[in-house]
Amino acid sequence: MGMKDTHKDEPLGRLDPLNDYCFLKIMGERGDEVQLLGFLNAVLQRSGNDRLVSVEILENRTFSAEFLGDKASILDVRAKLQDGSRVNIEVQLRNLRNMDKRSLFYWSKEYTAGLKEGQDYIALAKVIAINIVNYEFLETENFHTVFRLREDRENALILSDVLEIHYLDMVKWRRLKEKDIVGDPLHRWLAYFDRSSSPELIEELKKMDEAIQMANERMVLVTGDAEAIRAYEMRQMAIYDMNTMRHEGLDEGRELGKAEGIEEGISRGKAEGVEEVARKMKTMGDSVERIHLITELSVETIEAL
Repeated sequence: MGMKDTHKDEPLGRLDPLNDYCFLKIMGERGDEVQLLGFLNAVLQRSGNDRLVSVEILENRTFSAEFLGDKASILDVRAKLQDGSRVNIEVQLRNLRNMDKRSLFYWSKEYTAGLKEGQDYIALAKVIAINIVNYEFLETENFHTVFRLREDRENALILSDVLEIHYLDMVKWRRLKEKDIVGDPLHRWLAYFDRSSSPELIEELKKMDEAIQMANERMVLVTGDAEAIRAYEMRQMAIYDMNTMRHEGLDEGRELGKAEGIEEGISRGKAEGVEEVARKMKTMGDSVERIHLITELSVETIEAL
């Protein structure tokens, strides 16, 4: 259910905006401020005088093949708002059953990173974490959920506003029967991020929203860049192979019917998944030496693929 939009051999057409490399290129590099502001105002429901008018994207990054092929790598968008608050946006397409703890861990890293040595705790800035997930994460029908530090019995009583964690569930979004594309900017953004949206709808969204138009222009640039497409495909492979490993490993583990069997099954699944990555890299023209460096397979195994 969570990975219905990710395919093993994906034809080039409209790229998947929720491929985390693609998302970073269209939303999280310097020069992407217009579209990032539009998205943040939509998620945070800022409008009128409360609308965010400036954002600083914190870093431009370059990525090695090893980093892009590593399924554990985090390609997040990091930014600072006009009031000093920090924002971290992550896209997660596969359910590793740890999103709650993962969110808190990365929120805490971003929170503590804002304090320089010798500064008082009062200098710590608010951190807003936004997680776009492509699987059903929480037992609620709401596609947009927000968590803060509230008192149990008095929900209006907030300990501090420094923690704010959002989840945007694409599965629940797709299931929503009445979408308000015209009136709700967040609905427009999620429709744009939904790879199953028709070309006609994408054209409508671009006309409705300047920020989405800007994001789409960046997408066109990525589509026409051979190196960017290569990086995009590597991330698609990493996503696909992680799911393959998990499914094959868990299935084999269930057949063995014991805790040790699950671990053994996952290990076998991983071995097969690494060979598949190597096979795809070989097809794409990577040298045997590079494939060996990334996958750690023997040269003999790679040459035999």
